[in-house]
Amino acid sequence: MIRILIVDDQTIIRHGLKSLLELQDDLSVVGDAGNGEEALDAIASLKQESQLPDVVLLDVRMPIMDGVATTKELHLHYPEIKILILTTFDDDEYISQAMNYGAKGYLLKDSPPEDLAMAIRAVNKGHTYMGSGLLEKMLQTSAKPQLATSNISSQLAEISPREREVLNLIAQGANNREIAEKLYISEKTVKNHVTSILSKLNLRDRTQVAVFVNQIEMY
Repeated sequence: MIRILIVDDQTIIRHGLKSLLELQDDLSVVGDAGNGEEALDAIASLKQESQLPDVVLLDVRMPIMDGVATTKELHLHYPEIKILILTTFDDDEYISQAMNYGAKGYLLKDSPPEDLAMAIRAVNKGHTYMGSGLLEKMLQTSAKPQLATSNISSQLAEISPREREVLNLIAQGANNREIAEKLYISEKTVKNHVTSILSKLNLRDRTQVAVFVNQIEMY
């Protein structure tokens, strides 16, 4: 059973999401909150009850503490919890920041219920999930200019085997700590590899890396 915490400042949306999710046999909503601060308090209480959520379904725009700040705090204090961002189509900046802070995926608020359930299952397994329409938009606004250049093959040829491993893990949504643990290297070394990858591929951030790998299907 996948335990879920819903975080959204609109009560009607929280209740609606809970009703939809509890129709799924493998999903259980263990709590809800109206902003990031309430979410952190709720998670602390759930931890004492041994009901720590597996996935936090997190609205990106909220008062007091928004989804980006909440993602940063959650990933710092509860790195085992997977974060799925709920967004609208014009939240590009929020999406990029949240992914950089450790969110595993993002999904449009008006997505069909079956897509929501699929996204939750995907991020719970550690996969990066990009909602329908959002990936296409990110490709158009982020990675497409780089991929349109004629020197992509030469850029990829500069990526070392270790950097390819790091590149794969970034695309899967892993943060520096997780990459360091999986590859048995230090976080400082990971940071150096990430900086090198971004430079060699002419990419701006980790979100563009994920988009890049998804588009070219190089692995």
